[in-house]
Amino acid sequence: MKSLIALLSTLILSIPAFAADSACMSQAHEKKLAGAAQVSFIRKCVRDSCEATSSEKKLAGAARNSFTKKCVAEGLMPYCEEHAAGKKLHGAAKTSFMNKCQSGD
Repeated sequence: MKSLIALLSTLILSIPAFAADSACMSQAHEKKLAGAAQVSFIRKCVRDSCEATSSEKKLAGAARNSFTKKCVAEGLMPYCEEHAAGKKLHGAAKTSFMNKCQSGD
């Protein structure tokens, strides 16, 4: 039962990140962004969405920072996966790329 509750909590908390990513990717495509402009736009869009969600949840301090960092990483995951696949990265190279890509910095 505890596992089910933990799983549901994780899914509920990650929904804003995946929704943000989908919306951000769509907006970037509509604006016909590519390269560095696309990367910058998507990262900012995901971060803004995660920060808005943390405000809605009334998070502050370390809890807000932790939530935002995790939300951004999860929100960028599909975007980063797509780019890692496009670069045909595997193993340690993919892991390194994913960590850097998902940092949101």
